[in-house]
Amino acid sequence: MRGVVGVRMLIDTHCHLDAAEFDADRAQVLAEAARAGTGGIVVPAVEVGNFDAVAALAHAHPWVGAPTTGLDASGVAPKCVYALGIHPMYVDRARDEDLQVLRARVEASIDDPALVAIGEIGLDHFVPGLDRARQERFLVEQLRIAREFELPVLLHVRRSQDALLKQLRRFRPPGGIAHAFNGSLQQAHAFLELGFVLGFGGAMTFERALQLRRLVVGLPADAHVLETDAPDIPPAWRPRERNDPAQLPRIASVFAGLRALDPATVAAQTTANALRVLPRLARAARGHGHP
Repeated sequence: MRGVVGVRMLIDTHCHLDAAEFDADRAQVLAEAARAGTGGIVVPAVEVGNFDAVAALAHAHPWVGAPTTGLDASGVAPKCVYALGIHPMYVDRARDEDLQVLRARVEASIDDPALVAIGEIGLDHFVPGLDRARQERFLVEQLRIAREFELPVLLHVRRSQDALLKQLRRFRPPGGIAHAFNGSLQQAHAFLELGFVLGFGGAMTFERALQLRRLVVGLPADAHVLETDAPDIPPAWRPRERNDPAQLPRIASVFAGLRALDPATVAAQTTANALRVLPRLARAARGHGHP
């Protein structure tokens, strides 16, 4: 079955496929995503406790030799890769030693071609009561790990764009994705200048999301990647339901309409952007083994 995007498949660059919301029907979710047109999924960790789960998903659905210019509609499930990191909303319950656990796990897994990034990491200045100083310390140490192992980062950026940019300029990790981006045009260009691309998903599909839609239209073709953040940030057509990676092709169609492009072009451009900023994903997609 061809998805909304036709012959080209899409990469969901941020999907918490290991979340408990998928425990009852994960195989069905994956099959529906493949039928819809989602060809690949990046699964980020959020804490030490789910490192094994995200890696296991990637190993159960390995990326095997998909071409870098549009992914064929083949196979019964999207191909998965993973990232390791400690989410800013989880640092209050994390142990200080978890940073050493993360570094040791990355070192032990660096030859695993399915490991593509450090993430999800960042700063959250929206949720009340979070310890901002602790968030920043965990961010800094994880940026050091990213630099040490030359891994890009998957960033959580919520009302924290300028604070994050300050640390990115200081530590200069090798690029990555600013997930669920919702900053200003000036801030967007600052992330792009540092080698990042910006993730857009369900929030963009709401007609009232005027700032997000301005970013979709106003940024160059090499600035965007697509994501679901499933099971969170559902699109406009299912506002109170669980989000899932099968929604990505329809999200891509909304994105294409805003940019006045055909969906196949959007699929090609956003796939190319994802492969550019996640070089290990590009190697896996080319069928290369170890980096």
